[in-house]
Amino acid sequence: MGLSRLAALHGVATSFSPSAGVTEPVPETTVVAVLGALGVDATTPEAVRDALAAAEPAARARLLPATLVVWSGEPLPPALTALPPGTELSVRLEEADEPVPLRVPAGEPDPAEPGSAWWAEPPLGVHRLTAHAPGREPQDCTLVVAPDRVPQPPGRSHGLLVQLYSLLSARSWGMGDLGDLADLASWSGRRLGAGFVQINPLHAAVPGDPTDPSPYRPSSRRFPDPVHLRVESVPEYGHVPDPLALDALRRKGAELREAVLDKGALIDRDAVWALKRQALDLILGVPLTPGRHAAYCDFLAAQGQALEDHALWCALAEVHGPDWHGWPQELRDPRSDATARARAGLLDRVDHHCRLAWLTDTQLADAQRAALDAGAAVGIVHDLAVGVHPGGADTWAQQDAFAHGMSVGAPPDAFNARGQDWGLPPWRPDALAASGYAPYRGLLRGLLAHAGALRIDHVMGLFRLWWVPEGRPPTEGTYVTHDAEAMLAVLVLEAHRAGAVVMGEDLGTVEPGVREALARRGVLGTSVLWFERDWAGDGRPLAPERWRADCLATATTHDLPSTAARLTGDHVTLRHRLGLLTRPLDEELREDRAEIAEWLALLTRLGMLPEGGGDEEAAVRAVHRFLLRTPARMAGVWLPDTVGDRRPQNLPGTWDQYPNWRLPIADAEGVPVTLEQLAASPRLHRLMDVLRTAEAPPQTRTAPPGARPA
Repeated sequence: MGLSRLAALHGVATSFSPSAGVTEPVPETTVVAVLGALGVDATTPEAVRDALAAAEPAARARLLPATLVVWSGEPLPPALTALPPGTELSVRLEEADEPVPLRVPAGEPDPAEPGSAWWAEPPLGVHRLTAHAPGREPQDCTLVVAPDRVPQPPGRSHGLLVQLYSLLSARSWGMGDLGDLADLASWSGRRLGAGFVQINPLHAAVPGDPTDPSPYRPSSRRFPDPVHLRVESVPEYGHVPDPLALDALRRKGAELREAVLDKGALIDRDAVWALKRQALDLILGVPLTPGRHAAYCDFLAAQGQALEDHALWCALAEVHGPDWHGWPQELRDPRSDATARARAGLLDRVDHHCRLAWLTDTQLADAQRAALDAGAAVGIVHDLAVGVHPGGADTWAQQDAFAHGMSVGAPPDAFNARGQDWGLPPWRPDALAASGYAPYRGLLRGLLAHAGALRIDHVMGLFRLWWVPEGRPPTEGTYVTHDAEAMLAVLVLEAHRAGAVVMGEDLGTVEPGVREALARRGVLGTSVLWFERDWAGDGRPLAPERWRADCLATATTHDLPSTAARLTGDHVTLRHRLGLLTRPLDEELREDRAEIAEWLALLTRLGMLPEGGGDEEAAVRAVHRFLLRTPARMAGVWLPDTVGDRRPQNLPGTWDQYPNWRLPIADAEGVPVTLEQLAASPRLHRLMDVLRTAEAPPQTRTAPPGARPA
């Protein structure tokens, strides 16, 4: 009982429900390990008693929670309205040095109303609130004042979903880059009426040999990876003293491109970066013009310590390897004297990595500008991964914010009895709260700086995450809750400041109330056609008018089969070839064909498949006609679907059995297709005509008052 009480005080679950009506206990050893990662000793009964004796009286004595959220225009939270009479409040504003006193609430009428006389609502922001109650020690907390909703997309729009590395053009150095993104956004906005382009995370990867190609296990989520740079677009490119050396590197880049497009080679991120690194070394040797230097200095000032830490980690990783746990002991602390001395000896390399971050940031801004100039209502949709690599830059620079010895994953359920371990250390909810959510706020500001919208992978993680202690199977994990109200408020605040739409990936098993809480704050969900069935009723495909409106509707994602593969059953035979099926092939194919036949019958009844059955391309068009028939605010087209690509970009459950994250976009025969060929593809235009004729002309995107410019 004592351990359960202690766990509850710290948001650690002692049981979980793998399916409806089923509750499983969490092993005590797991609860003890997770509490230990939160800084709470529960290893013995005596330790539990001591921890409870310290925590419970403190919790009862608190006037205010660790974080207090005030939603602008809504009734005040009970924590404020229930303060003792005579309590005086003062607020230290986000950008101010001196606290601002508020009136004493005693005797004022209607304290629950947002316009109460005693409560002068502070401006939007993250502030410090101090309460002075009669006869009590002063107490303070983080105060988040946020708008009630994130910005919404103007009207309905359609757009493209693409893994950027897979989009090669005639100018790419072996993988898609930010120049290709800007060109895709400009062309699709002007010619296809696209309102957005959604891409994979561009987070900085952990360098390695080979580098992990997954964009969802980065070194840092705060800064982008310079491998995405279009080298020729850097202004100093044309002023390199040895242009022949640059030309030689560019020719080698063309060879990498041709190997992927013409010779069946996989995308080789490491080979691409080896060439770009050499080219950028030459380019960064060119002095900046006064205006460019001033812009760079402004960037350094704006990014502050976060960029210093990231660049220093990159410089140290060049010397000591990419996992800081293996560095000399004295360098594992980013604030140690030894680390400061190492930085002094690596100033040139630190500046080098700062310059790379700046150049990448400028090209991200160029891509968003190209999208908006082309008439896109939203622009570029960036993607936020669930977490980071345990040995990368973020965990080194923000060690206090992470739960060491823990990994994020998923519990066992009806679809995966073994659960999942994603190898990503979680943030400590208590550390985030104590910092006023500074790491989270900085992360969001960086990602939203040049985004029209932000997609949050596994958005349920704002509410709780499944923690797996190191060395234990995922079945022996447990849920740890975040202060979801605070996490949502910070997200809404930063999205408002950026004028950006927010959407969450909320597929799979979702805790009751989560989708409703997200929808209340204007966060769009994700609806994939094949999963939209009447699960509470007859299980049949959900009629289009019954879909939710506040979502991005699509036929597939990067983790799912392409639409052509789904319609033809190729995804089943692929999993069979790789030994991933748990049932006989014939049984799997029969079930898959029955499911597809059910959907095709519905499409036919609705008049969306006039060509009849047996035409895979026509069926792909019908699927997208269906998406447009739903009330979904945004409809996304997986770019490989436009040319009939049958290969998934990622096949969950595989590592070296399948070339995850290394395939170029290809046609139905598996022949790679360039951006230029996509733009001229008759098949693409036949599909996109479906969307163009079904929607009104794109609208101009408008940010809320006071928002930062895009």
